[in-house]
Amino acid sequence: MNCPHTAAAPAGRSTGAVVIDPMVRDLDGETSRLRDAGVLARIDLLGVPAWTVTRHAEARQLLLDQRLVKDIDAWELWRSGVVTRAWPLIGMIDAGRSMFTVDGAEHRRLRTKTSQALTPRRLEAIRPAIEEFTEELLDQLEAGRDENGVVDLKAVFAQPLPMKVVGMLMGVDESQHAMLTRQYKAFFSMLTPQDERLALLAELDVFYAELVRERTARPADDLTSALILAEEGGEPLTEEEVVGNLKAMVAAGHETTIGLVLNAVRALLSHPDQLRMVLDGEADWDAVIEETLRWDTPTTHLLMRFATEDITVGDEVIREGEGVVISYRAIGRDVEQHGPDADAFDITRPTRNRHMTFGHGPHICPGAALSRVEAATALPALFGRFPGLRLAVPDEEITKLPVMTQNDMAAFPVLLD
Repeated sequence: MNCPHTAAAPAGRSTGAVVIDPMVRDLDGETSRLRDAGVLARIDLLGVPAWTVTRHAEARQLLLDQRLVKDIDAWELWRSGVVTRAWPLIGMIDAGRSMFTVDGAEHRRLRTKTSQALTPRRLEAIRPAIEEFTEELLDQLEAGRDENGVVDLKAVFAQPLPMKVVGMLMGVDESQHAMLTRQYKAFFSMLTPQDERLALLAELDVFYAELVRERTARPADDLTSALILAEEGGEPLTEEEVVGNLKAMVAAGHETTIGLVLNAVRALLSHPDQLRMVLDGEADWDAVIEETLRWDTPTTHLLMRFATEDITVGDEVIREGEGVVISYRAIGRDVEQHGPDADAFDITRPTRNRHMTFGHGPHICPGAALSRVEAATALPALFGRFPGLRLAVPDEEITKLPVMTQNDMAAFPVLLD
């Protein structure tokens, strides 16, 4: 593994902390250790200490707390120079000015047009395109089998579908999709040297800046043009702000859906009785989607918010200047919210809809509804075409990518019939 220039933690601050494994070798074990550590757990992120919240009620409270902000300048370790641009995770926190990195009125200003572009009416309007993309990829899935009948469901289906959708929304030409997929994969991977990761970010900035300039000259019916033309109180978004929004939304818009689709398929294949319930019409696909979002969240750890003053949570105090991570996978397994069998996948669970996997409060994911629409299109179409779909390897051989924030698989080899 290559994680160069990892920042050192201040003396004594990581003692007893749960170390978040950059190689993601035991995600279930890590989730259990976080929950066992308490409502607030000390964690170690590549040598950098932080808090994480592991319970539903307290996470809901903190996500609404205005004393926790996205502004990196509120982080003591950043202000003091302990954490620098050499830290491998810095690009997920200090990613330029966008709706993901500001709060309050500025956040509302940067988010408005994005939210307007993803209304239920707009999503219904693009549903036929999503269905068309799905059918095309199912054809490619069937044609892509090797001599043993094996095909990678991730590479051929689950990964390109959300990139096609988000590319269509943003006005990104399909010829650029493969490049963007490679760039984002390398950005998130903990195997990428930090100097290469920073270079990738710079390349993405150039790509999106060129897209913004092209749409400024020739507006189209896409989200990029809408962001450029957006005005709130007479103040248009700057090029940096549009670029920041696009860069983060493409990352979130396709990564989340990849995880949702693959995690749902994996859960159903490992619970054939529940798959049969859905195929027989005894349960619906929305139940599968919501239980998957709760049980095996696409995002494991969301980085990061910072305390502008001391915040008491239970018996612990988050001190001014400290960082807080939201560990959605641990939150989804909270027994106080979902019962003593919270570790079990159960599409009949009464609380399956009562999760916060897409966030809560002002920063709730603006693409949540889009991800649900994509999954609700992809999953029934996949099993409708291939009802005998099964894993081509034992489930325990499915490995995670070395990504500390996304719950992503390296590959998902399947037999279609």
